[in-house]
Amino acid sequence: MREHPSLKTPLQTLLDTLPQTGRVEWIGIRPARGEPMQTLDRVEVAPGHGLAGDRFKGRDTSKRQVTIIQQEHLHVIASCLNRGAIGPEVFRRNLVVSGINLMALKGKQFRVGGVVLEYTGLCHPCSKMETALGPGGYNAMRGHGGITTRVVEGGELALGDAVQMVTVTR
Repeated sequence: MREHPSLKTPLQTLLDTLPQTGRVEWIGIRPARGEPMQTLDRVEVAPGHGLAGDRFKGRDTSKRQVTIIQQEHLHVIASCLNRGAIGPEVFRRNLVVSGINLMALKGKQFRVGGVVLEYTGLCHPCSKMETALGPGGYNAMRGHGGITTRVVEGGELALGDAVQMVTVTR
């Protein structure tokens, strides 16, 4: 049950205020374990299944149906490794977005194109990042690995689509 707006603490008001709108910069799927990422311009997304064609085979309650990383963090990771730009496919996330702080979506639902996702947790790096990025890759990604989400409402999303928090009334 949501609190009446006048009962919110100043901190809760700040946490619930997110006027920024992000943008989808990259979409990728892995058709099977160990295969390279495939880059897409648009994709269908379904609750319990994530992105069409992706190897994810979860359940409706799975917390990792779609993974997202901030484009701004790709530059931070590359900088920590003393490298130039690193292609988004290396990070093995489904979506790369810019212009919105993914951490501000914690505990929230948000719209990406025609899809509604729900923040479910942090997407921590795995040991494969050490191989993909080279020595120190795992540690360079710590704190910058993005988030995991669950699909609340399916639909289509495409490059350039807006990413913004939705207000849920209960």
